Amino acid sequence: MNQNEESPAQCALGHLNGTLLQIVNTVRENKRQGAIESLSPEMRLREDLGFDSLDLAELTVRIDERFRVDVFELGLVNTVGEVVERLGTRI
Repeated sequence: MNQNEESPAQCALGHLNGTLLQIVNTVRENKRQGAIESLSPEMRLREDLGFDSLDLAELTVRIDERFRVDVFELGLVNTVGEVVERLGTRI
């Protein structure tokens, strides 16, 4: 594989991030917040994305519906990176 080709793992991670971005933007739109263009692992769900407890509940339900994974099953997650990590180990 040359340097410009993505590995299957990188492809899967890119798809996961794209789907997660859609879910995050759906939650933001439901609370009349603007869409964001990209996610980074260090983004905090509450402080950076502006989610409150109800938004986190909606996020959990939407992720569970899409991926069949409860990202909060093992405890709280605070960042996008933690969500991706939980999804990556379960899908």
